[in-house]
Amino acid sequence: MANQSSSSSCPILCASFNQDHTCFAIGTRDGFRIFDTNSGRLCYQRFVGGFVIVEMLFSSSLLAIVGAGDKPSLSPRRLCLFNTTTSAALRELNFLTSILAVRMNRQRLVVILQDKAYIYELNSLTILETIDTVPNIKGICAFSTSLDACYLALPASTTKGSALLYNVMDRHLHCEIEAHRSPLVAMVLSSNGMYIATASEQGTIIRVHLVSDATKLPDILAASSSSGSVHVFTLAHASQPRLKRSSSILGSIIPDAVSDVLDPAFHHVLHNVVPAGIKSYAVIRKVDNVTDSSTSEFLACRAIMSVITYNGQFKEYNLSVDAHNDLTWSLGREFNLLTVTPDKAVIS
Repeated sequence: MANQSSSSSCPILCASFNQDHTCFAIGTRDGFRIFDTNSGRLCYQRFVGGFVIVEMLFSSSLLAIVGAGDKPSLSPRRLCLFNTTTSAALRELNFLTSILAVRMNRQRLVVILQDKAYIYELNSLTILETIDTVPNIKGICAFSTSLDACYLALPASTTKGSALLYNVMDRHLHCEIEAHRSPLVAMVLSSNGMYIATASEQGTIIRVHLVSDATKLPDILAASSSSGSVHVFTLAHASQPRLKRSSSILGSIIPDAVSDVLDPAFHHVLHNVVPAGIKSYAVIRKVDNVTDSSTSEFLACRAIMSVITYNGQFKEYNLSVDAHNDLTWSLGREFNLLTVTPDKAVIS
């Protein structure tokens, strides 16, 4: 989950990981770059002007890109589907107002404007649905890429922290969540569409809600903050009945079940991970639960956390949470995203 600090003076205008976190893209004032997450290798770059949106479709050659408006061909109202293999535009979609967010999976393309959301069939670009929304000047949205549980979440109010969840494949409203008293500032859906995490402008609470039938929470949730810290929540521990605190979310109308406010006992703060006041984007990947081979007893949950900061840094941390919920972490590697040259692997 990303923080929303100002990045007007930063060299990076946008950052996004692909759907399985194996690659990530950044947009700058000069162009855009694509990196391999595992090796740090610069896979592709193009310098033609500023870009405020660069979205990948898994590890394919298809990109959805939106310009920063510094030249007529890079209008923020124009979405370009771009092929990195041929370095050519495939299709373009033009809108009346600026595009604030774009999301994709293998069958759907979602475009977010200030007061509308458009859902397209990806292959034909046939428009399937137009959703009128409340004013959403920051383009806040969440999208799950699973075809079996493909949801789009959008703010439902400008005065309180409620969200509407749409089933993008079947094209119907799934439910409404009333998660916070103040307006939403960030939200993210798990890739399998089972859970959604939300944060509000008040900034003191992150809540995780059950969206569809499931039996297990994600193991770890990470959220970067404007203070320079990253907050890590060990949800697998919190979901254990003997450890979970009794609580509820006032006014939630999600069917059947709603998660608790995350208990402080399962909350870990990683201080000074990113520069204070700089926008950043953190994802958890490569989660591995370690068990005793003879007893199958849980020993630890290990994960890699990747962080992109909008001042141009990539950082990767190794996290380990033991059976007593004690967290240890260390910096695995870091490098400058703006100085990496093509085909150069960054190992440490």
